[in-house]
Formats: sequence, structure tokens, C-alpha cells
Amino acid sequence: MNKQKKGITCPVETTLNLIGGKYKALILWHLSGSILRSGELNKLIPQATPKMLTQQLRELEDAKLLHREVYPVVPPKVEYSLTPLGESMKPILDAIFAWGFGFMKQKGVEPSCFMCDIAND
Repeated sequence: MNKQKKGITCPVETTLNLIGGKYKALILWHLSGSILRSGELNKLIPQATPKMLTQQLRELEDAKLLHREVYPVVPPKVEYSLTPLGESMKPILDAIFAWGFGFMKQKGVEPSCFMCDIAND
């Protein structure tokens, strides 16, 4: 699904095809500099159903933005981390955060999500 569609030559469209899923940017944000299991991601993104989260993770893996490590233990242990390509998305995510932060402030809304704490570290 995230493979470059034939005929797409626009860099913006290419980027949006990679990270434009409902929770993909949040997944990338949480995995930036971290290794997380799917249960941890479920807690960090509670609005995502497990099925939707799994779908988004698979699409990011197919796009080579994240790495999925499966450990041969019972019960199965799976960890997710960003690939170097995925880590290269951090400046884009930082810019999205900064723009949204400014927009909210302009509208009189005080940003107070977990990302505000992470961005201030």
C-alpha cells in the first residue's frame, strides 16, 4: 500500500503516502529514539484499535520506516523500532508539532498532550 504509486512524481504526495495514515505519524513520534512493544504503543495511542494499530505498523514496516523484531519465545515477543529511514522523519514530525502548537496557541487552546512534555526534554 505504501509502495510508490506509478506516476507519482510529487515529493509532498510521496511523503503523505508514507506517513498519511491515521496513526502513522504518532507511531513514528513514539518510536523516535525508542524501542517499544505493541502493548506499549496501544497504551500510548489508546484511540487506535489493536487491529488499526497493527495495520499501520505493517504499512510502516513495508515502507521500511520501522523494524519489527520477533523473539522466538512463548508468548511471542515483538519489538518495534525505527530504521535509519524512519529516524530521518524526525525533523518532519518536529515541524508538524511546532506548527500545530503555534496554531493551537493562536486559537487560544493550551497544548497539553504528552508530546509537549517530550518536546521540552
